[in-house]
Amino acid sequence: MRGLLKGAALLALTISLTGAAFAQSGRLVLYTSQPDKDAQQTVDAFRKVQPGVQVEIFRSGTTEVMSKLAAEFSAGAPRPDVLLIADAVSMEQLKAENRLEAYKAAKVEGFQPGAVDPERFYFGTKLITTGIAYNTAARVKPQSWADLARPEFKGQISMPSPLYSGAAAIMLSAMAERGDLGWSYFDALRANDAAAVRGNGAVLRAVATGEKAYGVLVDFMALNAKQKGSPIEFVFPKEGVPAVTEPVAMLSTASNKEAARAFIDFLLSDEGQRLAVSQGYVPAKEGIPGPSWLPEGTRINVMDKDLKAILRRTEADKKLFAEKFGN
Repeated sequence: MRGLLKGAALLALTISLTGAAFAQSGRLVLYTSQPDKDAQQTVDAFRKVQPGVQVEIFRSGTTEVMSKLAAEFSAGAPRPDVLLIADAVSMEQLKAENRLEAYKAAKVEGFQPGAVDPERFYFGTKLITTGIAYNTAARVKPQSWADLARPEFKGQISMPSPLYSGAAAIMLSAMAERGDLGWSYFDALRANDAAAVRGNGAVLRAVATGEKAYGVLVDFMALNAKQKGSPIEFVFPKEGVPAVTEPVAMLSTASNKEAARAFIDFLLSDEGQRLAVSQGYVPAKEGIPGPSWLPEGTRINVMDKDLKAILRRTEADKKLFAEKFGN
């Protein structure tokens, strides 16, 4: 009996020590483009799992985050351990510059195709898609991207400019490379007097107030507004929707790589995916129930996109867009 108790005590000690090996400590520097509230919620939830890690946050838009990071690279003193930013194109750029470190052991089972870099340098944490919002008073209910080019939509469309919105920039390049859409589609929108505005918020206001009947808009903004009583409906067009995945990645120069891996593990875990849902986003991992605004049974057809091709062409695409729609 005494031998059994001694063995049980040894097993308990072994389990305790093994668990402690996964507990991280020290400082983790996070650069993120998440909204302030989401960023704080994310850090607070992570620290419940890893209370020994102190997290320092720099938060701004993806463009400013990337500019700050570029300046730090030039000075030879990059600060962040981990990045959590809006789009995978920026991550692809950092990967091409050998600024990221692969995390081969990351658990990515069940994640949507295209959400995770095949070489495991960055990992999508959610799906933020762009579709068509329309005011409930609109006479015609669009079902496809092609509908917006029809004559009866003339002068009634608002869309975010890719010169200001990262999601819109990805949408532009993803659509421009498609044979069924391409630049001829954007020419048709221009001929239909579509108005390019500074961001998704401006599109939402235009559609909600009835200033414009239709808007190209990110899903959660439209459907959250609908839940709160705004006269808005939302369509996932039948051709598919472009999506940003808010990827997370560890820098190759990270000072606390174990804590960075733990942060990635948390965001990819079921708990991390449920956190994304509680913040109002579609999870990147299958099997996690979606947010309350997403109608049950909705199937989202995400457009395929070549991130390397988008990276090569995005500046040229934005320049051409500015020539067509103005700054």
